[in-house]
Amino acid sequence: MRDPVFVLAGLALLFLGGDFLVRGAVSLAKRLEIAPLVIAITVVAFGTSVPELIVSLDAALEGAPAIAIGNVVGSNIANILLVLGLSAILAPIVIEGVPAQRNTLYMVLASLIFVGVAWGGEVVRWEGIVLFLLLLTFLFASYRQARRDESAQVTYQEEVEQFGADSHSPMVLAAFIVGGLAGLVIGASLLVEGAVEIARSLGVSEAVIGLTMVAFGTSLPELVTSLVAIARKHGDVAIGNILGSNLFNILGVLGITAIVIDVPVPNQVLSFDIWIMLGAAVLLIPFTLRWISMSRPIGILLFVAYIAYVGAQFGVDLPGAAAIG
Repeated sequence: MRDPVFVLAGLALLFLGGDFLVRGAVSLAKRLEIAPLVIAITVVAFGTSVPELIVSLDAALEGAPAIAIGNVVGSNIANILLVLGLSAILAPIVIEGVPAQRNTLYMVLASLIFVGVAWGGEVVRWEGIVLFLLLLTFLFASYRQARRDESAQVTYQEEVEQFGADSHSPMVLAAFIVGGLAGLVIGASLLVEGAVEIARSLGVSEAVIGLTMVAFGTSLPELVTSLVAIARKHGDVAIGNILGSNLFNILGVLGITAIVIDVPVPNQVLSFDIWIMLGAAVLLIPFTLRWISMSRPIGILLFVAYIAYVGAQFGVDLPGAAAIG
């Protein structure tokens, strides 16, 4: 009975800790008069991926690397099929502008790179360094391109405005940041410990728990941020949030984790899940190129596909699961 409590407590602390950290960091950056463009590309982008990073690091260091790699792959799948699907169900998403098209291309390329580094069965330190350097290159290129693109600047401004006001004192903001980090560390530890025990009790692999339960939990910040953006009719913010998160998961989360400790890739992930992740990334191309509109029926199909994917992980006979599995 203790393990589900650990998982739920860990998820709650991850969600609240991530939210506090991002809000505090964004507000502090605004008080320091840092440009919204820089805040969005660095503070917001890094902040919303911190839960995935802390969980993956904790899992790898605690001897559960399958949860670490499953978290990255599963989060990317959840971000597209679940988060984007639910967002489109809430309201049709209008995708405009070059940034979404460009970042979709970057995300697909990052996914292909991930397939390449994972193919050897292990992501080692030098590969982690390469991934992280690619992330820094992407951030620098995004900043230079956004400075020349007024529509991109507006999108980044809207993204920053979603994270609270900057009226708090520096001490309060520091408390937000420190408290958020503490919540993330404790939450990650509880989540990983509970997830490992649940995997053992259910007789499923740690990879399956990482791909489903853990990945869903670490994708909650993206889910909330995207739903809020859709409710405010900021479709570009929602799609940008998902694209940015998936890029950071591959280049940043996996990159930093592999720099700290070599990350083995389970055979299940290599033979199945990694291709679902790549397919989901490629699936976004016709939407960002506006060949197909992101309508409610499309959102329902994405959501059903995610439920079928999770069902396939646990061997549940769901409509569509056989096609996916």
